[in-house]
Amino acid sequence: MVEQLPRTTAESAQKVSLLLVDDDPLISESLGFLLKKHYQVLSAESRNHAKKILSTLEHPPELALVDLGLPPYPHRPDEGFALIQDLLAHDPQMKILVLSGQSEESNMQHALTLGAVDFIPKPADPILLQTRLQHHLMLQQVERKQENKNDAVEIIGDSAVMQVLRQQIEQFGDSIFPVLIEGESGTGKELIAKALHQHSSRKNKPYLVINCAAIAPELLEAQLFGHIKGAFTGANKDHKGFFQEASDGTLFLDEVGELPYDLQAKLLRVLESGEFYRVGETQCIKSKARVIAATNKTLNDEVKNGQFRSDLFHRLSILKIQVPALHERERDNVLLLQYFQNLYSGSINNFNLDEEAKTLWMNYSFPGNVRELRNIVIRLGTKYSDTSINYKQLANELEMDFDSQKLSEKNDHAFSDIWIKEKINSGDFKLDKTLQELENHFIEVAMDMYEGNLSKVSKALHINRTTLYSRMHKNDEKGKS
Repeated sequence: MVEQLPRTTAESAQKVSLLLVDDDPLISESLGFLLKKHYQVLSAESRNHAKKILSTLEHPPELALVDLGLPPYPHRPDEGFALIQDLLAHDPQMKILVLSGQSEESNMQHALTLGAVDFIPKPADPILLQTRLQHHLMLQQVERKQENKNDAVEIIGDSAVMQVLRQQIEQFGDSIFPVLIEGESGTGKELIAKALHQHSSRKNKPYLVINCAAIAPELLEAQLFGHIKGAFTGANKDHKGFFQEASDGTLFLDEVGELPYDLQAKLLRVLESGEFYRVGETQCIKSKARVIAATNKTLNDEVKNGQFRSDLFHRLSILKIQVPALHERERDNVLLLQYFQNLYSGSINNFNLDEEAKTLWMNYSFPGNVRELRNIVIRLGTKYSDTSINYKQLANELEMDFDSQKLSEKNDHAFSDIWIKEKINSGDFKLDKTLQELENHFIEVAMDMYEGNLSKVSKALHINRTTLYSRMHKNDEKGKS
């Protein structure tokens, strides 16, 4: 498949960009033809191909339409799930719609939990597809309008952990030292970074953001530190990097855990001495920018694994903020429900939850954090108009199967009572099938933990290696059928 790079015509500049990822050339070509009238379509045939295209773009696409079954495992949703996470790491504001024939309820729910905003089974009605894309583009515009307001950042939540977080923002805001923000994907780390800037004496100075996961490693150094004319092929003029552009303001390094190892030493030099060099230049430049960094990785573990420099980690984490996951925030999910209903009030319908649905809302762990909650509010407000939503309607929007945070406090069971009751009451519950799904899930998690080492996995699961291989083969064959 020919890689489609951004066009530079005046017409294409007016169009919203859309990343289309599907390994079927017929589908890609037909959808590309259908969508090119309204969008600048960038086509990719695999997860790696999509990431390669993203690394060439000056600005990320506003929309993505992705299949789940991608090479090298087209009969499984794994690559599609991983791509959703890659795209959101690249740009948390990207609206990702899944268009897939692997439309089992479990796949739909997991894709939405990961951060996709919609799931459309194949084959899709062209008019429906266009309508869904336009709907989510409109919501994205609402979000960006809110973000671009000059008002102070609004931190929603009254829980004890959020009160501690607010205190940390006030304490660290005006410090000269770097701040490391850690937290799960979807918790709002970029919001905390912006709040730190607003609580500092630099609040009227530049605030720049660079996503270390969104730029090709070979280009990242020039983006951070700048380059002079002729420093490398394509460098046809001098270029100021982010450190120079930030001046004495704030530079937010998002996804700092993705920073290439050889570049980490150069970042450490800036943090320690304030000095850096543009690519191809020998004259030292001084930086007065305050650095805030964020990651959804545990950098201490990255240090132990040799993926992140120990000295840089300790320098970045002089001041550290751990953003709590939503399940740790007591009743904040109710406040966030109201907040997002108000935010999208002109774009989605009003609704409320009946008593059973409220209980379910309170007990659900929101594994996708605030991003997942926001998307659930959007889906509910789109589907239901001025009505009271019941337990079943709400449960259909939640990933109940592996709600790992709602464990029984009294028992050592792996799943909550609410999950078990929901499965039994579904009407199509089959114990053998459920046990098979659980076995598959445990094997997949163990394979991920031990990087596919069958000997280690079989030892951890206390089963014979031959038995493990046999079960994996049987499960894979079932997945293809």
